[in-house]
Order: sequence, then structure tokens, then C-alpha cells
Amino acid sequence: MRRILVANPKGGSGKSTLAAHLACWFAWQEDQVLLGDTDRQQSLAHWLKTRPKALPQIRGWEVTPGEPARPPRGTQVAILDTPAGLHGKSLKALLGMVDQVIVPLQTGAFDFWASGEFFDILAESKAVRREQIRVAAVGMRVNPRTSNGRELIPFLARYDIPLVAQLRDATLYRDTIARGMTLFDLSHGRTQLDREQWQPLLDWVTGPTR
Repeated sequence: MRRILVANPKGGSGKSTLAAHLACWFAWQEDQVLLGDTDRQQSLAHWLKTRPKALPQIRGWEVTPGEPARPPRGTQVAILDTPAGLHGKSLKALLGMVDQVIVPLQTGAFDFWASGEFFDILAESKAVRREQIRVAAVGMRVNPRTSNGRELIPFLARYDIPLVAQLRDATLYRDTIARGMTLFDLSHGRTQLDREQWQPLLDWVTGPTR
């Protein structure tokens, strides 16, 4: 079973959007997918309720930070979204439940400061040091017409964190999420560019775990 944590202590980094899209992609592969929302706002729980029944279904997973939780038998992929400000015992407990951590990241000083401290905390985890947990970053809302995406590479190099994908800022993300969907629920012809941007992340996340 793949167990994936989507985390960044800064709010508005794109965690829920990333988690929903990953869950949806796996569901289209006919995997049994659980999507857990540890954020008090329960954004993903609301998203799941609006998901059209005709689409591949994704089950919700109630997880309380700091408390143990086991996915039901038969689960093939479990994805956990996290709240802003995740740290301490809550973070440690969640790290004990996963094999992979994906950090959505935008450019800018505030994002870099918050993410840099988070990467330092991750580096102190025994599981990360022993390579039992794989960690990667994803550039979110990247504008291909500017240099903002290139700023991520030297920043992440300080922490030895790979930048596995850069996703553009597109209204398609907001429009589909509002309808309980993701771009993976749309035709390949309509979403070809975005699917190409996602592919390196999908290759990484389906790679070897422990």
C-alpha cells in the first residue's frame, strides 16, 4: 500500500488541490483510494461529498492528528492532506503513518522561510534520515512566462530535496475542484499540457517505497 502525506506548514500552498488530484489519478487506475483530511476546515471532505457518482469513487478517511489510524483492509493508496502550521507531535505521528511526503511549494520569501524550516524538521526525522520516507517538492502555480519556477531549484538544493514537477496556474484547477472533480476527470485532449506537467510527479510517487 502507498501512504502519501501532502504537507507544508504555510497555508494556501496548494496542499488540498494536490491531494485531491493525486487521489483522483489513482482512482482512475482502479486503485482503492482513501483520502484523509486532517485540516479542521475539512475542505477535502466537502469536495468528496460533491464528487459526481459516475466518476471513480474515492473514500474518505477520518484521521485525527496525533492519534493512530489504520486504513481499512483492501486499501491500495492512502493520501493525507494536512493543515497549515503542522508541527510537533502531530507531524511526528503522521510521519509514522506514511512512506512518502510531497511538499507543494510556491515561490516567494514567505513560502521559502516557512518551507525551509519545515525541511529542517523533516531532516531530523529518523525515518527520513534512514530513507524509509521519500520526500519531494512540487512547484505550484508556476508561471512558465516568468522565472519564478527556476527560483525553486537552488532553494531546494540547500535541503537536498528534489523538485519533481512544476504545475502551472490554471483556472482549470479551480473550476474542476468546485465541481467535485479534477483535471484527471476530463478528456486527455483538453488536459494534455497539464497531464504532461503531472507525469514526472506520478512517476515519482509510483516508484519504489520502503
